[in-house]
Amino acid sequence: MSGLGEAGAVIGAEAAHAACAAAVAKARELGVRINVAVVDAGGNLAAFLRMPGAFLHSIGIATDKAYTAASFGFPTGQWAAALAGNEPLRQGLMQVPRLTMIGGGFPVSENGVRLGGVGVSGASEEQDILCARAALAALGLDTFGLDKEEQP
Repeated sequence: MSGLGEAGAVIGAEAAHAACAAAVAKARELGVRINVAVVDAGGNLAAFLRMPGAFLHSIGIATDKAYTAASFGFPTGQWAAALAGNEPLRQGLMQVPRLTMIGGGFPVSENGVRLGGVGVSGASEEQDILCARAALAALGLDTFGLDKEEQP
């Protein structure tokens, strides 16, 4: 999507809204209800959509997934592998506010520049990941392993 970044290295409003809409469309296709958040490179909320009936507690989880992905630059579902064999570090990081290690959060990057993050919560972890990847695909970005034929 052209004009992905606005005013420096942050995701633009149009792109953030398009990402949310794509995630919700994928959730409808899967028959689930989600919350989806997009944050800018500083972790500030850029766009948010809550499907009617989506779990209320998942509002914060979706936002924290986006925040975590934006701040660390890799998918939230990769934390388990990154921390394998280092239980003290895993336990310590679990105490950090807003850091989530549950899949469904992805960084939003274009040409090697991190513009923000997207986070989805409300369905199973696998379904959250599919919806978040649909958000990235709608922006023409790296979907972290989703094959071209699988893209929405």
